[in-house]
Amino acid sequence: MQVEKCLDEVGRKILRALQEDARISYSELGRKVGLSSPAIAERIRRMENAGIIKGYKAVVSYEKLGFPITAFIRIAIPASRIHEADQIAERIPEVLECHHVTGTDGIILKVVVSSVGHLEEVVNQMGFYGQTTTSVVLSSPITGRVVEPASSDREDD
Repeated sequence: MQVEKCLDEVGRKILRALQEDARISYSELGRKVGLSSPAIAERIRRMENAGIIKGYKAVVSYEKLGFPITAFIRIAIPASRIHEADQIAERIPEVLECHHVTGTDGIILKVVVSSVGHLEEVVNQMGFYGQTTTSVVLSSPITGRVVEPASSDREDD
């Protein structure tokens, strides 16, 4: 299934509504976009099959779970060690995200921890792979933003 066929005007409205509230019922979604529940179910199934919708999950409060500190750990790592570091990061439950990036740092990790001491433990586990730089998040004014499909008439720079 072509992505473009899934993302006509109605498909875009469905996708936006699901990003805003993944628990919305098919009947409520149908009322919003003017389709029946079975038509909504079919449209969503097509978006899932096309890989547009990758899954559904609960958004949790890390602070309420005992992790009030979010930080980013950048690691200046040789390319030859990235795979090894990925495997270690995978085993550290505090690591929420791991990104391979360009520039001086080869990896950026997003972590949540219970204290500064806990952060130090996580940094030390990853510091074996290269020099680390850590930034503690003070606030996150933009999170969970709804993403609209890229416009097909958009110019590439």
